Amino acid sequence: MSRSVCAIVGAGEGLGRALAAKFASEGFKIALISRSEASCVAAIESIIAANDMAVVRFFSADATKPETMESALSAVVRDMGEIDVLIYNARGNFTACAPLDMSYAALEDNYRVEVVGAFAAAKSVLPSMINRSCGSVFFSSAAAAFRGSSTFPLYAIGKFGLRGLSQSLSKAYAKDGVHIVHFRLDCDLDVPVMRDLYGDKYDPGKLASPDDVAETYWLTYLQPTGAWSNEVEIRPSKETWTY
Repeated sequence: MSRSVCAIVGAGEGLGRALAAKFASEGFKIALISRSEASCVAAIESIIAANDMAVVRFFSADATKPETMESALSAVVRDMGEIDVLIYNARGNFTACAPLDMSYAALEDNYRVEVVGAFAAAKSVLPSMINRSCGSVFFSSAAAAFRGSSTFPLYAIGKFGLRGLSQSLSKAYAKDGVHIVHFRLDCDLDVPVMRDLYGDKYDPGKLASPDDVAETYWLTYLQPTGAWSNEVEIRPSKETWTY
């Protein structure tokens, strides 16, 4: 069993929880990074259920404040060891509005979560990964990274930036042995909040199971260096393609 470290930024009750449980089940030590430990309760419980011998630690950081991200990830290395896998799973503003109704503050805050925070996290781990010629940096994203939106422009702008960051880092550092991947979820996740929103129209076949998505992340982690994916598209079989 591996005792490598997987650091997850943004581990709520959905995909973050599933990712934490999956990597813990494979023997990884798990570092959960979020604004508050309360938001990680579901992930911590899932980790213990998946592996009662798992090592899990919480570290506080605010994705809109890059210096806190750097500090948290430095603490992870100090307390748990070098990070083998970094998963940036934080999400920016998903509030609906017309493009001209975006406020400067909301646009800046969203960009800081989606892009600046992601860059701070990657910048914190990449030098060591490059030096060791190994490591994985995974960014959780969405179909919004490929299309603008008249109703969710904040989300689209943030995801466009995240994809650009991921691709730029991959082109620069894949040759150094670092696997950098932009995971584009073209679907809704089967989590309590989405079940409530769908109501009578809820169909589990049209929603992606977070545990199944986490399995795809794991399989991507296992890819041999001679056949890496740097852009992974995920959707359930019944999902209507949006891109």
